[in-house]
Amino acid sequence: MSQNGNNSIQCSVSTCAYHNPKNYCTLNQIKVGCCDCSPTSCRGTECASFQIDPKNAK
Repeated sequence: MSQNGNNSIQCSVSTCAYHNPKNYCTLNQIKVGCCDCSPTSCRGTECASFQIDPKNAK
């Protein structure tokens, strides 16, 4: 996978396999999903494209 970040997708989740060191996502697009049935704040949503970076898996 390319380490070039997508300037349209900022990301600070360094444990994600798609994160690049300049705080961008390396995917062309992401999918946003819900953790909650009726989210009313950002805590009720998630990046459904997230995958744990094997270097950070325990």
